[in-house]
Amino acid sequence: MNLSGILVIAKPEWVNEVVASLNDLAGVEVHQVDEAGGRIVAVQEAEDINAEVAALRRIKALPHVVVAEMVYHYIADDEKVYEGLPPELEEGEACAVPAYLRD
Repeated sequence: MNLSGILVIAKPEWVNEVVASLNDLAGVEVHQVDEAGGRIVAVQEAEDINAEVAALRRIKALPHVVVAEMVYHYIADDEKVYEGLPPELEEGEACAVPAYLRD
């Protein structure tokens, strides 16, 4: 199981619609909303890193989402052995991993 803390930013006039869309996604819970600033903190639960990245991309694609970025990540009981980064996390993709995390 993977848990992600995700910061979502929307224009203030669309915050309630974005919160409703986030709450409709499986495995996503909204925990904090700053309506005036358009900031939303959500926690996402996913089976593995591939599902986690796919779900983050779904959040980024929601209408009225300006920015959505993973700011926290926790892996519990992931028995799969990863030989490297999944292709969707390679540099140049929408979810690029900073160089200092790849060493």
